[in-house]
Amino acid sequence: MFSGSLVAIVTPFSKGKFDEKAMAELIESQIASGTHGIVPCGTTGESATLTPEEHERVVSVTVEVVNKRVPVIAGTGSNSTDEAIIFTKHAKAVGADAALLITPYYNKPPQEGLYRHFAAIAKAVDLPQILYNIPGRTSINMLPATVSRLSEIPNIVGIKEGSGSLQQVSEIIQRSRPGFLVLSGDDPLTLPMIALGGKGVITVTANVAPTDMANMVNAALKGDYENARLFHYKLSPLFGALFLETNPIPVKAALAMMGTMSEEVRLPLTPLAAEFRPALQEALQQAGVL
Repeated sequence: MFSGSLVAIVTPFSKGKFDEKAMAELIESQIASGTHGIVPCGTTGESATLTPEEHERVVSVTVEVVNKRVPVIAGTGSNSTDEAIIFTKHAKAVGADAALLITPYYNKPPQEGLYRHFAAIAKAVDLPQILYNIPGRTSINMLPATVSRLSEIPNIVGIKEGSGSLQQVSEIIQRSRPGFLVLSGDDPLTLPMIALGGKGVITVTANVAPTDMANMVNAALKGDYENARLFHYKLSPLFGALFLETNPIPVKAALAMMGTMSEEVRLPLTPLAAEFRPALQEALQQAGVL
């Protein structure tokens, strides 16, 4: 249910406020373009600077607009276990299909703390839950042994793995229970991760190239690696350009260049620096989306 190209969707702002109309248009475009699921309130959705009320509203709007056409995996993680439980309960109440839960940032918990954090959320909320490991953002790496323990909890159904290590991906797949879902958290590694047994990606790139991302993942999941490689190399310029500065600065600038929405981000993020704009525009042109 949660495989394929799942977009880590941006949160559009207008004059400092959540732009619900732009969000609805983005979602409609994603579904029409073949995206397999919508993931609001992740890193790309600037969850760190949403108020609790805005966070819940973004999830609610996403669920309403999607209307069960594809899965909604709501970002509900926090470095506070109690807050993560509150957000996850809200996601379930409004009809999200699953929750995406980042490892606690800043706290730097030990592996046992990570286990107890996620186990507590799983016990508190009967909703499918996907772990999210991204050491570059959180300063903590959840090790395969910890993921394996968590995979034994029935409603912890998978992980978005963003360590950048294919060896770690291999160990997670080997050590976790059968059927445990491994999704790429790093767009350039999606194809090799699927070759190892991954089931898709929660992707930044799909914000600007949803059809090609879906086509790449579809081909790879069918074992058609020849065609999957063609899409991978077509998208490769975007994989780099969308991280010229901190995500989601470049992807919002890209969507603005495409005439889709405002590039407005919230402090402490700032608009894309002028020095990076030519390279981003060139990558968009190379990928055929501009």
